[in-house]
Amino acid sequence: MSTDAPSGPKKVNLRRPDIMTAVQAQVLSHYRSNLVERIRENGHILAAGELTVKLAKEFGFCYGVERAIDLAYAACKAYPDRRIFLLGEIIHNPEVNDQLRRMGIVTIAGKPKEEEINQLQPDDLVIIPAFGTEVSTRRKLEERGCEFVDTTCGDVMSVWKRVRQYSKDSVTSIIHGKAWHEETMATSSQARSSGRGHYLVVFTLGETDYVCNYILNGGSKDEFLKKFKGAYSDGFDPDADLTAIGVANQTTMLRGETEEVQRRLRAAMAGKYGEDQINQHFRFFDTICGATQDRQDALGKLLQTQLDLLLVVGGYNSSNTSHLAEMGEAKLPTYFIKNAAKMESDLLIRHYNQHIHQEVETRNWLPGGRITVGITAGASCPNNLIEETIRRLFELRGISVQNLVAA
Repeated sequence: MSTDAPSGPKKVNLRRPDIMTAVQAQVLSHYRSNLVERIRENGHILAAGELTVKLAKEFGFCYGVERAIDLAYAACKAYPDRRIFLLGEIIHNPEVNDQLRRMGIVTIAGKPKEEEINQLQPDDLVIIPAFGTEVSTRRKLEERGCEFVDTTCGDVMSVWKRVRQYSKDSVTSIIHGKAWHEETMATSSQARSSGRGHYLVVFTLGETDYVCNYILNGGSKDEFLKKFKGAYSDGFDPDADLTAIGVANQTTMLRGETEEVQRRLRAAMAGKYGEDQINQHFRFFDTICGATQDRQDALGKLLQTQLDLLLVVGGYNSSNTSHLAEMGEAKLPTYFIKNAAKMESDLLIRHYNQHIHQEVETRNWLPGGRITVGITAGASCPNNLIEETIRRLFELRGISVQNLVAA
């Protein structure tokens, strides 16, 4: 068995025309929105009375998410009599994951997962989500003899390739991401796949600066390890393992922030070892997901127009959605909601505050008079939820969307 990129001996291929034609029709019936398509055709704007809604030019499902959902549906279609399991969530959207459970897919969740995995049988199908999974988990599944439906996003696998190369070359991977996120956990495990590499996860620019200062000036190893507890590989030694580093990232981070992380780390390594030695001590590859960047760029352009407030729709544990909310918050009143039901009235909205990690209430959130509301959504948010959000906005102004657009 290869130690670089373990692959299951019984990976299932479901992308047959007879299966996918039926599956894609079913997926469209669950998540498509004629209203959203009409608004797109109308320049991404819908207006009535004193309310104007502007949709970002790019939002909602990306190709990787669509592929993951298609494959999960295809597994149910092709194997109606077999047990089908999903490692965690297929994507970070509660409505989509609830729909898969209604279709009979059983979620393997919780930590540790070993007990649930040990109950699997060779006839069971296991869906690996779009984020991928850790090397150790995949190997356990191989040992059980399970068949895989692997929906890991290609952009994620591109990061893994870079990190495995760092590992082979005894270069420590500095991963810009969230150490607790499934994707980053999977990527981190790739850094140890050869047995030689190490990793360290940095989340903020403040953490990056701490690492840079340690590279340049040294410090207390115990303090360093305490500060980054849970965010580095077993046996990681900051004195020994920060002499050659390569930057990678969780694919859904803000591009500008990842670029700043790599810039600061490169400057530290150049300051430590000299510009003429930088290639021996520092590596970097651009591994931000294209769809993530498209949605960030589109929101950036939307925020340059006249808006009174912004709604960001998506799962609260969705990394790419949370960064869209961050962008909005820096400019104007922004409300991060998982569905239209959170807009209880024009006087009360329940929305996610990611700084305190909980849902909060805001009163008198929807101004009276003539207003323009911007709407965007994360890459894991289906169009039907965006439609429900638009309809609810107009309802709060006493306007039926049905009378505006033949949906």
